[in-house]
Amino acid sequence: MTTALAVSVGDPSGIGPEIAIAAFLTRAAVAVPAFYLLADPAQIALRARHLGVSLPVQEVTPAQAAAVFGHALPIVPLAARFIDKPGRPDPANAAGTIEAIDRAVAACLAGDAAAVVTCPIAKKPLYDAGFRFPGHTEYLAHLSARHSGIDAMPVMMLAGPGLRTVPVTIHIALAEVPKVLTTELIVATARITAADLAGRFGIAKPRLAIAGLNPHAGEGGSMGLEDEKIVRPAIDILRAEGINASGPLPADTLFHARARAGYDAALCMYHDQALIPAKALAFDEAVNVTLGLPFIRTSPDHGTAFDIAGKGVARPDSLIAALKLARKLADTDTKAAAA
Repeated sequence: MTTALAVSVGDPSGIGPEIAIAAFLTRAAVAVPAFYLLADPAQIALRARHLGVSLPVQEVTPAQAAAVFGHALPIVPLAARFIDKPGRPDPANAAGTIEAIDRAVAACLAGDAAAVVTCPIAKKPLYDAGFRFPGHTEYLAHLSARHSGIDAMPVMMLAGPGLRTVPVTIHIALAEVPKVLTTELIVATARITAADLAGRFGIAKPRLAIAGLNPHAGEGGSMGLEDEKIVRPAIDILRAEGINASGPLPADTLFHARARAGYDAALCMYHDQALIPAKALAFDEAVNVTLGLPFIRTSPDHGTAFDIAGKGVARPDSLIAALKLARKLADTDTKAAAA
C-alpha cells in the first residue's frame, strides 16, 4: 500500500478544514491521492455539520491512512484541541496549528508519510501566541534542522500547468530588494532550483530563465546597474557550473506563451515579479512548492480566506493540485533514489 500524504490543517478558523473536507469528498471524481489530515477530529466534524455535508471520519495512525481513505477521511488526532470559529482567528488555536505542521514533517522524515501538504496559516494569531518565525517556509527549514540535522535553504516555487516561477527575494518591502539581492543569493537559489527540477520533477537538464531586476533588465545600465553588477555575474557562474541559465531577461516579455516554451522555471528577483504571472495564469491550479528541503512540501497558493470561511463557497482546486503534485514529486523522488 502506498504511503499517504500528510496534510496539516492550517488555521482552523480559515478555509483549511473545509477545503480538506471538499478534497476528500471529491476523491473519486478527480482522482485525489490518499492523504490523512492532522487535525482535531471534533472540530472537523463540527465544520462538516456547519457546512451541511455528510462526512465519514476515522481516527488513524499514519500507517493506516491509505487503507482507510477509500471510505472515510483519515484523521491523525492532535493533542491540542481547536475552537471552531469560522472567519475569526484565535491565538488559542496556535498550538494545534503548529503541532500539525511539526507532526507532518516528523512523519515524512520518518518515512510514515510520502510528503507534507500544508493548508494555509495566518501569521498574526501565531505571532500573538509567541510564534517567532516569519512564516511557514522558515519554520519548515527550522524543523528540517531539528529533525534531520540538515541546515536547509528553503526556496519558494509557484508551479502551475504552464509556468514555474521562483522569487529570489520573498517577503520583504520592494525598497529593500536591491539591498538584499546579491550574486551569491541568486546563484544559491538557482542551484537548488536546478537540483530539485532534476531530482524531483524529473527534468534531466533544467533550463532556467533569470529575470532582470529593472525594467528592460536595466537596458545596459541606463535603468539601474543591478542587472549588470549583480544578476549577470550570477548567470556567468551558473553557466560555468554547467547549469543552463539565460538572462538577465526583461520581465515584461518573459511570461507570454512563446517565451515560457523556452525554459523550465523563471527565477525572479522579487515576490510580485514571480507571483503575479503565476497566479494570473493559473490561480486555482498553481501550487506553492518548497524546494531545498529533505522532504517534499506543497501547499495551495492562496491564504486562509477568513472572509469566506464557513460559508461553503471555498474551492478545493488549489489544494487538490497541491496533493496531486506532492504525490507526483514523491513518486519521482522514490524512483530517483532507487535508480
